[in-house]
This record gives sequence, C-alpha cells and structure tokens, in this order.
Amino acid sequence: MQYLGYNERRLRGTFDFPIEFHHIESQHPQYAMPYHWHVEYEIIRILEGSFVIALDEKEFVAGKGDIVFINSGTLHGGIPTDCIYECVVFDMNMLMKKDNICGIYIKDIMNHTIVIKEYFRQEASLLHQIIWTLFDSLTVKAPGYELMVQGCLYQMLGCIIKRQDYITDSMQTPKNHKRILILKQVLEYIENFYATAITLEELSRAAGMSPKYFCRFFQEMTHKSPFDYLNYYRIERSCYYLLHTEDSITDVALNCGYNDLSYYIKVFKKHKGITPAKYKKTFAPIQDAKV
Repeated sequence: MQYLGYNERRLRGTFDFPIEFHHIESQHPQYAMPYHWHVEYEIIRILEGSFVIALDEKEFVAGKGDIVFINSGTLHGGIPTDCIYECVVFDMNMLMKKDNICGIYIKDIMNHTIVIKEYFRQEASLLHQIIWTLFDSLTVKAPGYELMVQGCLYQMLGCIIKRQDYITDSMQTPKNHKRILILKQVLEYIENFYATAITLEELSRAAGMSPKYFCRFFQEMTHKSPFDYLNYYRIERSCYYLLHTEDSITDVALNCGYNDLSYYIKVFKKHKGITPAKYKKTFAPIQDAKV
C-alpha cells in the first residue's frame, strides 16, 4: 500500500526515543484537529467530552474512556466538543529488534498485512489498562518511564493480536485510495500555501479537477467547503502564532493569509467565540503545540 510522500515535517520525540505525548484541552492552540497524516502511529484517549473523528472516509464519535488507534498513513482529523484528550505518536520502528521473533508481528503491522482496528470503546479490559499505563507513564515521566512506555507498547500489540482486534489483507474492505490521495494532495497544497491568496482554481488544479466538481468532491470528503476548510486551517495556525510568538495580531493575520485585519478578527471570532486579542491574553502562557 503506497501513500503520498508528504509527511508532517517534524522529529517525533528524540532520535533515541521517537515518541511524543500531547495533552489537549480547549485552550490548546490546535484543540480542533485539522486533517493530516504521518507515517508514525498514533493513539488517542478521550478523558472528557466527545470527539468526532474522521479516518480516511470513515467517521465516528468517540466518548469518555474510548481509545482511537490511527494506523500509519491514515488521513485523520476531528472536532472535539467539551473534550479533553491525549495523543501518543510513535515510530513503530522503535520496537524492531534484529533477529527477534517479535519483529515478525511488527513487520506485518508496518506493511499493513495486519491493520489494527481503529476504535476501542471504554471497557474494563487488560488492553485499556495497558494503554492507560502507557499514557500515565508519559504524563508523570518518573525515572525509568522509557522502559515502562516501550514495555506497554509491546504489551498493547500483544494484547491486540491475542484479542484479534485487527483485520488482514483478505478481510479489508477496498478503499478508494485515489480519492484519499487526491485529498492529501489538496491538503498538502493548503499546508504549503495557506499564507498566500489561494484561489479556487489553484485548489482545483492541485486536485486535477474542474472547480465545480472539486467543490463537490471536497465537501463529500471533509464536510466543509474548500474555503470553509481554508479559513478553519488558517485560524488554527494563527492560534499557534498568537501563543508562540511575540508577533502583533496584524502580523499574525498577514502571516496566515489575511490581508484584511477586520475580516480576520471576524472569522477568528466565528471559529473561536472570542477575539484574537482576548484569546492571546486568556490562554497565555505559551503552550506546546500538538502535531
């Protein structure tokens, strides 16, 4: 299974411990999760509220206590409601050991011969206990937590294999990979050029479609119009800059593709319910941005 070469451009954790942990509450600069993908795997646990999450062309609502597993290369994004959630993003290669029998299972997962199920509802099970221990270890970071984390990842995968919480090549429902690939190309274009005056014609060209057909396609895939999504993405990026830089609100607006400050403030208030100035004042100090 081939994926577009684009990947979120950042190192996960450190070279010798390629795993990241993120705690997300409503004030986080990327509370809503824009569509994205990466070659690493991701686990999300919902602590409070609900989260409407889309994985490729599937969509479901996860609630308190639920777990979402995101396989490598899966296009995903979501809208939280009164939600507190946490994410662990990790490189599956960290579990590969030369001439180790565990590597057989890891290779099957990385090659998508085995595809782990994506949604685990809250339950009193060993799997949930293991994943909770994984997240808690990354939260506290007590001495030796790296051993706990890596051990939990092995336990988690072993438990998933034992419970048969996966599908194989022969069991997979065929996906329309072409549609997903086209959407990834458009989202990559937005990622690269959101600070410029993007036109509908440019987005359509990135998709290889006519503007009329492209608008219908994009709405079907994301449940937003192209420019609703572009505004949403720009506002999320501007939240990051408001909390992570000393730039003025005018400069942030310009850097995120808004040449009209009053329009930027209007769109920001529509998406966030408050003005950029109040957002910056309310949610300081600066927080770590999520992937």
